[in-house]
Amino acid sequence: MKRFGVFALSLAALMLAGTAVAGPRRVTDADAPRSLPAEGPVSISWSDPAEFTEIKRSLNRWEAERGNWVYDLANYMRQRSQDRLLPGETLDIHITDIARAGNYEPWRGLWLNDVRMVRDIYPPRLSFTWRKLDADGRVIDEGEQKLVDMAFQMGTQPLNSDPLRYEKRMVDRWVQRDLTDRDRDVSAR
Repeated sequence: MKRFGVFALSLAALMLAGTAVAGPRRVTDADAPRSLPAEGPVSISWSDPAEFTEIKRSLNRWEAERGNWVYDLANYMRQRSQDRLLPGETLDIHITDIARAGNYEPWRGLWLNDVRMVRDIYPPRLSFTWRKLDADGRVIDEGEQKLVDMAFQMGTQPLNSDPLRYEKRMVDRWVQRDLTDRDRDVSAR
């Protein structure tokens, strides 16, 4: 019996320690990062998430703020876009707004108040500015993007439980469309 008590106490201590190290629990926390750590050719920063459409227009602001989804999406953008750069090129991205696919519908009752309803009337949206620089620091390309996927639920989709799957698909399309150097063959790298 004592052995079980010690095990349970140890497990509880590990769980508490894990949550303390896991990072911010809310994207709007004052100590939550506003950029990815500097590494590699892609730097990504973002505006205050409290001003994002996802939180400002959410029907359950408390649930919309939970997690680390801004950091996760920015990290995904970095991973996908760095493969499209030639040696010496750098890319700066600043995320200005995010509205994730779906929304909360509190009128469905208390038991569904914290469930994100993913329906076609709540498409994912992502706005950001970007600038691609060559090895000498000269601007090669730049732009302001306002991505919206009105058909995010159309077509065949493999079973995917990633809560950012629709937003990541928009990022993939943007990377493929706008970060491909039209003058050089990207596949020749």
